[in-house]
Parts: sequence; C-alpha cells; structure tokens
Amino acid sequence: MPNLDLIGAEVLHAEGLSRTPLSFAEGHITQRSAGRQVDLTGFQVLPGIVDLHGDAFERHLAPRRGAMKQLSEGLVSAEAELAANGITTAVLAQFVSWEGGLRGSEFANQVFNGIRDTAPELVTDVRPQLRFETHMLDLYQDLPQRMAEWGVGYIVFNDHLPHDRLAQGKLPKRLVGQALKAGRSPETHLAQMQDMHARREEVPAALDALCAELSQRGIRMGSHDDQTPEQRAEWRARGVSLAEFPETQEAAEAAHAAGDAVIMGAPNVVRGASHNGNLSALDLISMGLCHALASDYHYPSPRRAALMLAQSGLLDLAGAWALVSSGPAQVLGLTDRGTLMPGKRADIVILDKATGRVAATFAAGRVSYMSGAIAERFAA
Repeated sequence: MPNLDLIGAEVLHAEGLSRTPLSFAEGHITQRSAGRQVDLTGFQVLPGIVDLHGDAFERHLAPRRGAMKQLSEGLVSAEAELAANGITTAVLAQFVSWEGGLRGSEFANQVFNGIRDTAPELVTDVRPQLRFETHMLDLYQDLPQRMAEWGVGYIVFNDHLPHDRLAQGKLPKRLVGQALKAGRSPETHLAQMQDMHARREEVPAALDALCAELSQRGIRMGSHDDQTPEQRAEWRARGVSLAEFPETQEAAEAAHAAGDAVIMGAPNVVRGASHNGNLSALDLISMGLCHALASDYHYPSPRRAALMLAQSGLLDLAGAWALVSSGPAQVLGLTDRGTLMPGKRADIVILDKATGRVAATFAAGRVSYMSGAIAERFAA
C-alpha cells in the first residue's frame, strides 16, 4: 500500500480548491508528509465517488441472456468500470422481482452470493442493495434470514405491477416480451401478476411487520418512486427513511421536510430530465431538496453530473461534488469517507483538469484505476 504526498494539484475541500499537498498513508488521509512526492500539476484531486444505487453491473454479469457461469469474473469486470469512473464505494442494486430473468429470485441468489464471496478480493468497496417487489408476499417470512445469509444490509421497496391495467382487465404492456425473458408462457406470467394484484390489500400489514423486523436487524431501508406525500408518510412510519427517485416534487418536498434523504439519478442531471418523464433532478437540486446523486444505470454519470452542475454555476464545485461523495456517504452512514479530511479513508479520484476525465482512482489508499500520462508520474 503506497504512502504518498500528492503535490502540485488542485485539491478539493469543503471550502473549495487549494494547492495544499494531500498526503495519505496506510490507507488514510494524514496531516503530515507521508512518503514519496508525486507531482500532479495539471490535475485535480477530489474525494472518491460514493455510488449508493447502480445496476449497470448487470451487463458484466449477463452480457447475453442467461447469467455467466462464474459471476466472480463479471464482478471483477464491473469493478474495473466502477474504478475507471472514479467510484470508490459502489452499491450494486439487484432486484428480487416477479419479473423473473435477471430480476428473478434465482439470479438474485447468485448475484448476492457472488458479491458476498468476491467483494473482499476487490479494491473498490462493493456492497449489495436488494430491490424488493412489495407484492411478493410468499417471500416475506424468509426474507430477513435470506438477507442475513447474503450479507445484504440495504433494501429498497418497489412496486412495478401494472395495477391500473390489471384492475381494468387489460393485458399489461410488453407482456409477451417480459414473459419470454422470465422463461414463462405469457399466460403463466399474466396469471402470476393477477394473483399478486388480487392480494394487494394484504400488502400494507405485511410490510409493517417486515419493516419492523428489518429495522430491529439494523437494515437500511428506502422506498422507490414515491408519488405523493401520503406515500412517503406511510413509508416513514415504517422506518423507511430514504426516498429514492421520487416521481413528484410534492413527494420530494415531503421527504425533505421530514428529514428523509432524497436520492436522485445522476443520468437525470446529465440528460437535463428524467428518461421517462418524471421529476427533474435539476429542479430538486436548485431548490436544495436533493441529498445525493446515484449512477442508476450509467456509471460515468455521477462524475459528469457533478462537473456539469459546477460548470453551469448552479452549484460551486465543492457543493456539486458533495452530491456524489459526502452526501451519499452520509446517507449510507459511512462516516469514514466522502471528504479529504485527515483521518478519513484515502478514497481519491484524480481528474485531468483539461478534460475532466478520470486519470486515477484510489480506494483506501490502493490503486483501483490508473491510465495514461499520470501513470508515468507515479512510476517515476
């Protein structure tokens, strides 16, 4: 593990950029000179990105239909992409859903076991998140124990059933395609959705009990796609304190007013709007209602979103970068990272000042990514 003094670079702290050298030793930022000097003139040194929700890893685990036989190889490949985008802490969001296929229980079991067994070998801090479909009532009893076996300490609740169409007796959109991906006939897939929809009145009480047990176990809990203040209040009453990708300003305002963390997608910022017409992350950020940005489905987006926010003048660089570093770290309760203060983990991303591209990434003081001319400076 290298002990280094990074000199000549612009270093980002809460008060802004400075040219004060940054030193780290034994995996942590230090106040004193740590060892060999590396001149990083022309580069910027920033806190490593903490990504608290991303599912772009799926393409590495199942590049074509069906999972890879060795998920560990896919996770190693996914880590390379994470590190190349400056991400030093990554929460991998995996579904357990009636949708089946890559979102089904069988694939999720492989993924969570793979993360549990492979993550200790990686440089990037990789953690699992369970995205759980609330109407899968048959799984409730065993879920807390399964999560313990998987090492999952973070769950987000979703409901993607097409209730309106099912209530009207209409066929759900894309039924045939979804059924084929899940390996079921369209008739079987539809019957499953209809059965879950018919039991919808059982879900609130079941969620109350499940969330109470998960809370006792110290599980971090979030809701997904909140639409109304009333929905957010229901989740809050269950101890679900994270509002992930709220769909309306009213739901986001209600979450913020109650002290809940509001998480939005970085691709929403990069695009300037939600890809499916929901609430704009830019609007929430401008109103001070967003605590953190997540990669969602695109790992380059947290870095790009933060730089775009700073370049637009909506936030200064320190405030924009906090949305992808210290903000997410606080949401996850990770007090040892997110800033470059002495004593914190040496989670560092180094950007080429001219291009804004990632030149190198360190996680807990270890190199997870390095490319191009900057490698010559460290090798000199």
